[in-house]
Amino acid sequence: MLHTVQKTCRTSWCRLVTDFINKCQVSTSTAVLQNLGSSSSGTQFIHAERGSGVGVKQTTPVYDRRQPLPLITSRKIDFPNRFIKPRQAWLETLSSIEDEKLGIVDLHPDIFCTYPRLDILHENVRWQTTYKRISFAKTKTRAEVRGGGKKPWPQKYPSKSRQGSRRSPLWKGGGVAKGPRGSRSYFCLLNTSKKVLGLRVALSVKYAQDDLHIVDSLEIPTSEKKYIEELIESRQWGLSVLFIDETDVVSENFARALDKIPHFNVMPVYGLNVYSMLKHNTLVMTLGAVEAVEQKLLEHLHSTENRDKKYVLNS
Repeated sequence: MLHTVQKTCRTSWCRLVTDFINKCQVSTSTAVLQNLGSSSSGTQFIHAERGSGVGVKQTTPVYDRRQPLPLITSRKIDFPNRFIKPRQAWLETLSSIEDEKLGIVDLHPDIFCTYPRLDILHENVRWQTTYKRISFAKTKTRAEVRGGGKKPWPQKYPSKSRQGSRRSPLWKGGGVAKGPRGSRSYFCLLNTSKKVLGLRVALSVKYAQDDLHIVDSLEIPTSEKKYIEELIESRQWGLSVLFIDETDVVSENFARALDKIPHFNVMPVYGLNVYSMLKHNTLVMTLGAVEAVEQKLLEHLHSTENRDKKYVLNS
């Protein structure tokens, strides 16, 4: 009986000592980590807890050396819409293959939230594919076709109609009446309002289909085409991508990488058009390009140039 009591007391005493030692170790490690976290700059410590066999929780530090980034990037929007809230899009980067988000960008609803108009898109595409067309088709008249100087048969030939030449447009191998005559230009103009509306509709459609991506810049760390291919494949941007920058000068690495891939193209912001946006699966724009597009389109929407113009009916 006495032996059993002594054994029970010894077991409980050992358990108390073990719990006390474990608690001291946990408190010491926590204090050391707090001191390290307060002394280091730019380094964050994340404590991941896991259960131990004794029932005491031990903390294991996981170091995150990534620099803190802003969660929201605020932008000043000109001519804000009082009835529609600004749309938002992620701000990404091309400096790494992983899809890293740098923040959230506000987009003007009048530019990126327009009602889809297929007729406007069709007019813009038809105008872009037609206005630079030149037809060089040409046919010969009866005067230019060789031969045909002799009358086929007499005027009063029995059971045959009257014919004066074998090169008549009625004959096979003869001339062509009212056919195309040389080069013809199909140049035409489209109203500026329809051009602006077409750009707004195309940008809105790309944004609604999640095919519009905004990046901080077009800087990449290497000039190998394998890097840009892996980046686009990992982010599932499709088979063809159109990059838009605010200037017509890009970095050497980016130019060399895209030069070897025919279905990846880069374009300055002043060359943005409806046909190119619809031709590519994904549209990637820099933040500066987004600001330039919004500024230019909003100027056309809120222009006061013809507001006070007097219209006179022709009598």
